[in-house]
Amino acid sequence: MKTPTAHSPHPAWSRRGCLQTLAAAGGLLSLGAHALPEPTDAWLEGFEAMRPRRPWLMGYEGVQADVPAMDLQLRGRWPADLRGRLYRNGPARHSLGGVRYHHPFDGDGLIQKYQITEQGIAHSARFVRTAKFEADTAAGRPVRAVFGTPLTDIEPLRSADSINVANTSVLPLAGELLALWEGGSATRLDPDSLDTLGLKTWSEDYAGMPFSAHPRVEPDGSLWNFGVSSLMGMMSIYRISASGELLKAHTFKVPKVAMVHDFAVTQRHLVFLLPPLVFDGERARQGEPFLDCHRWSPELGMRAMVIPKDQLDQVHWFDLPAGFVFHLGNAWEQADGRFIRLDYVRSPDADWVLQGMRDLMRGQYQRQRADYPVATLLELDLRSGRARQTLTSHIAEFPRVDPRLVGRRYRQVVMAVRRQAPDERPGFDAVMQLDVDSGRTSHYSYGPEVMVEEHLVVPGRQGPGRGWIVGTALDLRQQAMLLSVFQSDRLADGPVAQATLPRVMPLGLHAQFLPS
Repeated sequence: MKTPTAHSPHPAWSRRGCLQTLAAAGGLLSLGAHALPEPTDAWLEGFEAMRPRRPWLMGYEGVQADVPAMDLQLRGRWPADLRGRLYRNGPARHSLGGVRYHHPFDGDGLIQKYQITEQGIAHSARFVRTAKFEADTAAGRPVRAVFGTPLTDIEPLRSADSINVANTSVLPLAGELLALWEGGSATRLDPDSLDTLGLKTWSEDYAGMPFSAHPRVEPDGSLWNFGVSSLMGMMSIYRISASGELLKAHTFKVPKVAMVHDFAVTQRHLVFLLPPLVFDGERARQGEPFLDCHRWSPELGMRAMVIPKDQLDQVHWFDLPAGFVFHLGNAWEQADGRFIRLDYVRSPDADWVLQGMRDLMRGQYQRQRADYPVATLLELDLRSGRARQTLTSHIAEFPRVDPRLVGRRYRQVVMAVRRQAPDERPGFDAVMQLDVDSGRTSHYSYGPEVMVEEHLVVPGRQGPGRGWIVGTALDLRQQAMLLSVFQSDRLADGPVAQATLPRVMPLGLHAQFLPS
């Protein structure tokens, strides 16, 4: 473990003027984005050519308009204590005006709502009306910069929120629904109508600052979150009450700032994993898209950054072997405060985000088993400064735990996993529950013709660790979406109920359940 105070912020970084500069720079802001691409419609032509031969591409086709309400067909009995709404978010407008985006993360955010009542289940979806969505729609083509596609003839960038796509996750908070992105503000939505209400401002000083898509909501309803301002090499940390008030904020310099998507909390610490995908300001100044402003630098290894909640200026560093990470499941620390244990999903490198996802958007796919992300267990020794990690054999993503156990001692983590999916297509075909203590697993396989999305744990009437597992999947054969619910301690028995939506929705990212 390295010196804890080596990267404390300069006092100037806390002044309002600097924060406004950071907000203007944003987290996902390229300075030019004028690089000439391969003709952009080559992506559209390639996708359309492969679409009839590769059924799985229906999950990446996208939609162009809001989706009207439709009832689902239910089999089995839906649990009585699972009334409410399942919200999902993900990029969905993948093309506009004959231009297809080169990366799935570029698409405008579509909020899906599964309304679950005693009368049945209904689905609807609406695009988030961000400034970018409105500007592109008015022009009939992309006129705002995006994450991974080089575009020409775009409008000047005035702030990070001018390119905010609100396409990654959702957060029900204090009567509102927030659509979350990486590099700018959360976007306020009406949880009933899904109408866009405007940007969320936590405080005047932090207006427009990056606010990540993975806040950690603790059992008392309060939350922690962070935001990365890549151009400035800075990170902000937020503490927010259950009523939506900003309690604390802190901004500090991060050496060799990396692409950081997620983090974890314990009762006393915040834990970040920084892969060696490092932001290169010179590439930004040359006008590269944000994704291409990063360099894969494996010689740096992966860094774990641990910060005490009550001393946000005290940063502790740990060294790990090089690897790439999107998502962490959960973390907890022993009573004596020596060890922090957590799980995350590790890839050997960043090739999938840098190139593999781009290939998908033009209808191509090729990936070796050794390149897939695997569930990984990590132990950080706060006394000795040593880190020890164990890679499992489970190809997995989207780890979720019982929300009553966030930052607390836990044993079970639920993940989407790959078991029988054919080599010629991406994604997952099963849901698994991993016991992080014993290594034992239980799983349910949907079958090779189904593409599984994130499944989450929803508390039931039982105590922590027991409840329901709820998630969606794309059935390629039926060309329909499946909404399934499992008893958490009997996952292998299969769904206790499953509802079918007879239309295809774009494969998305993250979900939250809001009980009635």
